[in-house]
Amino acid sequence: MEKFNSELYQEKYKIKSIRLQNWDYSWPGYYFITICTKDKQCYFGDVIDDKMILNELGYIVKQCWRDLPNYYNNCKLDSFIIMPNHVHGIIQINYSNVEMGFKPVSTGKIKRYPLSEIIRGFKTFLSRKINLNDSNINFKWQKSYYDHIVRDEEDLNRIRNYIQNNPLNWYRDRNYL
Repeated sequence: MEKFNSELYQEKYKIKSIRLQNWDYSWPGYYFITICTKDKQCYFGDVIDDKMILNELGYIVKQCWRDLPNYYNNCKLDSFIIMPNHVHGIIQINYSNVEMGFKPVSTGKIKRYPLSEIIRGFKTFLSRKINLNDSNINFKWQKSYYDHIVRDEEDLNRIRNYIQNNPLNWYRDRNYL
């Protein structure tokens, strides 16, 4: 068998990261994220009369999303919406949650979970629950996710407004089939 020649493929098949270079995604701040289902399959409900109506799977998404701070003690949730084939949300990473009544970590220190770990956990927890709930569905997420580091209060308010009004724009959305 021929030995793999890494020099032959050097940089040729490397996928460029869409993450901001030199930014530590465990740093405190607000992060706007969008997570899509594989092939933009609509699993979570329908938009009817400009309102998102969740189905059973949509309610499982809602439960998993709201549970994130129970698993990631540096995670605080802000605005979010579940759409038929994607989720938009704002996650605040901070280190004062223990003082706000969240359960402390056994070491007495707050672990620095990066955004990628929080999203990985959400996708994993949700996929397991959905696939256990309905064995006829082969639920999968699209690889990766979109993120935007919220820059200031104006940016945060603009994103909150976008999230809140997402069902109104569903039929013009690029995630709509």
